[in-house]
Amino acid sequence: MEKIDEVLEFYNAGTEKGRLERGLGKVELYRTKEILKKYITKTNNTIFDVGGGIGIYSSWLSEMNNEVHLLELAPWAVEYAIKNQNKSNPFLAEVCDARNINREDESADIVLLMGPLYHLQNIDDRLQVLKEAKRVLKKNGLLFSVGISKFSSTTWALSTYGKDNNFLDDNIFTNMLENELSSGIHIRPKEYPYFIAQAYFHTPLGLQKELESVGFETIQKHAIEGLIWFTPCLSEKWEDKNSRERLLNIARLTENEEEIMGMSPHFMIVSRK
Repeated sequence: MEKIDEVLEFYNAGTEKGRLERGLGKVELYRTKEILKKYITKTNNTIFDVGGGIGIYSSWLSEMNNEVHLLELAPWAVEYAIKNQNKSNPFLAEVCDARNINREDESADIVLLMGPLYHLQNIDDRLQVLKEAKRVLKKNGLLFSVGISKFSSTTWALSTYGKDNNFLDDNIFTNMLENELSSGIHIRPKEYPYFIAQAYFHTPLGLQKELESVGFETIQKHAIEGLIWFTPCLSEKWEDKNSRERLLNIARLTENEEEIMGMSPHFMIVSRK
């Protein structure tokens, strides 16, 4: 089984705290909720938020009158989630490895995998996570899986090249990109300790094939941030209501376009058991 000490260290350091409240994280949060709401249309679901970090989505789903279990690898994140949850709409939270979910067979209506699949570089481990999700889901239960695009580091570097950074002039950085583009494997250089921990960056089709290989039925694929993430002055435009709606309209119109889905930093695949 793959060792993920680097991932555990990364999230135990509080990396997720505030991430979805600033910059592109705001777009990711808004759009993720928007996509989830297309499918989670009733209340009183039992939802397992596996790898759910500090509980941002667990809290939101709990407030919608669902029974939510936050099952997260990093003890610091679990402790933070418990301490900061809405006491009027609490959720359960405990330490858990996504490869061994401590729940009964067919006990969840919905499972969220919005983190574990892009931190396991070994395909056998990723497939084990998917088998566990399938095991705990009820018949016809829904699975929401999020991947990071294998083009995400490259498109980010290109979008800011010569303006905010010159990473592309650094051989260490470009070697990292070449490895991601050729294999999907992200290895964080020691020279860039603030980069995301070890990861596997998917293509949308690649993640779909993994899901279907363990028996899930694909319902739909969605680009999360979509094409709008590289908009100049995105943060300022996002705060303007009219500009934000124009950006969202573009994201919604193109969110299912397979030809450009890899341009989105994150994408979500909705599946049924």
